[in-house]
Amino acid sequence: MSARQPPQMARTNGIELCYETFGDPNAEPLILIMGLGAQMVIWYDEFCEQLAARGFYVIRFDNRDIGQSSKLTGGKPLGPVELLKLRFLNIPVKAPYRLRDMAEDTVGLMDALGIDSAHLVGASMGGMIAQEITISFPQRVRSLTSIMSTTGNPRIPGPTREAMAILMAPPPKSKEEYIARFAQAWKFLRVGSFPEDEAYDRALAERTFARGLNPAGVGRQLRAILASGSRKERLSTVRTPTLVIHGTVDPLVHPAGGKDTAAAIPGAKLLMIERMGHALPIPMWPQIIDAIDSHARGASATTTQ
Repeated sequence: MSARQPPQMARTNGIELCYETFGDPNAEPLILIMGLGAQMVIWYDEFCEQLAARGFYVIRFDNRDIGQSSKLTGGKPLGPVELLKLRFLNIPVKAPYRLRDMAEDTVGLMDALGIDSAHLVGASMGGMIAQEITISFPQRVRSLTSIMSTTGNPRIPGPTREAMAILMAPPPKSKEEYIARFAQAWKFLRVGSFPEDEAYDRALAERTFARGLNPAGVGRQLRAILASGSRKERLSTVRTPTLVIHGTVDPLVHPAGGKDTAAAIPGAKLLMIERMGHALPIPMWPQIIDAIDSHARGASATTTQ
């Protein structure tokens, strides 16, 4: 198996994406797409290595406006008034770009790497992007795994008040404040005590801080989600083998979001993981990695028959 390669830059869709690969380039490609404001390193190194050890060529990357990928401009911070208008008056949010643009970024990365089609695994906003790719570029997707995500259906309950407060908090003023807030946010999102993950938090926070923060970019990503509307109707056209994974106690994307995604996609499988919040805690990796591996292999076996 080829070792992990150092981060590289790829020109795609008029921007540059920072990406990293694990495993054998000749193995089946599996692309990990991260969520709102989350750098690619939130897909833990060991998580990627375990997937590569299952025989996949694993690719993770920083979405636009985060980490070491291109930073864009425009889009004021979202305020309470705009969110209320969206929720109660259905007035659309303006955004410099949408999830479709981020889907095109990912397809462009595949082009840059010479990958015709890949297994897609998206978490949270990454699940939304993966859904968008599967709707718009079905020939590029071998299988879809949508984790702790949703269809954009406005009828699905929103985040808890505490989760919304984390999402809308003002940027930290110092490195130490960032590190403290990072640990606090992930402890809340994981829902419960996960000592292995908590032991990682400081080093991971320092790593993300060193790679560069972009609070305005996180705001633009949030605008992209809200401006993109619902995918529910279009998801009914998906024929790609789909697995939906969601935690039963997710405080940020309501568990109904996962159920709605599985119900919207013909033939989708739904895996609800007990006691899982809005994170991928280390003790739950065996179940999650087994599910991704089994789903991707099943999809490949079907297409090669």
